[in-house]
Amino acid sequence: MTALVEYRREGPIATITMDDGKVNALSPTMLAELNRAFDRAEKDRAVVVLTGRDGVFSAGFDLRILRAGKLDAIGMVRSGFEFAARVLAHPTPVVIACNGHAMAMGAFVLLCGDYRIGVRGPFKLVVNEVAIGIPMPRAGVEICRQRLAPAHFHRAVLLSEVYAPEPSVDAGFLDRVVPVADLASTAASLAAEYSKLDMEAHALTKLRARKAAIESIRGAILSDVGEFLVRGVRAMVKSKLGSGGDAPPARTS
Repeated sequence: MTALVEYRREGPIATITMDDGKVNALSPTMLAELNRAFDRAEKDRAVVVLTGRDGVFSAGFDLRILRAGKLDAIGMVRSGFEFAARVLAHPTPVVIACNGHAMAMGAFVLLCGDYRIGVRGPFKLVVNEVAIGIPMPRAGVEICRQRLAPAHFHRAVLLSEVYAPEPSVDAGFLDRVVPVADLASTAASLAAEYSKLDMEAHALTKLRARKAAIESIRGAILSDVGEFLVRGVRAMVKSKLGSGGDAPPARTS
C-alpha cells in the first residue's frame, strides 16, 4: 500500500492501518487507499482488523476540502459514506480497533464494524455535525439508526452529545473498552476466533440481517448527493448574481 494505509496479512487475518501522521482525515486519497485495502482483504477472504494511529481512529473528513464546498467535497462525502456502507456489508467479519478519538465520518465508519473495541482514556466519540452547523446527512442518520441504542440515538444525532469510551458502550458506539496496551492483542484474538466461522454463512447472514439498513443508507447517499449539488448550484448562482457577473441585462421600455 502507500503511506496513508498499511495492509498486513497474517494467516486468515488482514490488519488495515490508517496513519496520516495527524488525525487520519478521510480525504479522497485515504478513502481510495482504504477501498484498495478492502479489495485485497476480500480477495484474500481474510477477517479484517481496521485500526488507526495512537490516540485517534479518525477525526472525519478532510476539512480543507469540505470547507471549499466544491465538487471535490461532494465526491469526498459520497465516497466516505459509500465506504461506510461497504464496511457494513463486507463479506468477512470486520473488527475495528479504535485507538482513541472517533469523530464525524470517523464515527460513522466505526458504527459499521461488526465488533468495535475502544481504549480507555480522555477520548471523544461523537457525530458532531449539528454542533458545527452542518445538518446531519441522511446517510449519517441511517448509519446511526442501525447501531445506536434508541435512548442515545437522538442525543447523539440531534444534540451532538460527546461520549467518553466507557459510556459509549451503552450508547452503541463500541462493544468493549480495554487498556491502550491491550487493544492490538484483543483485536487479534477476536479476529482469530471469527476466522473459524463459516464465511459463506457469515456473509449471507450479514446481508439478511442488514438488508434494510444497507438499502436505506445507499438510498440516503443518493438523496444527500442530490441535495449537495442543488445547494452548490444555488450558491453559485447567488454569488454570480450578487457580483453582477452573469446577471441578466436590465429591461428597458
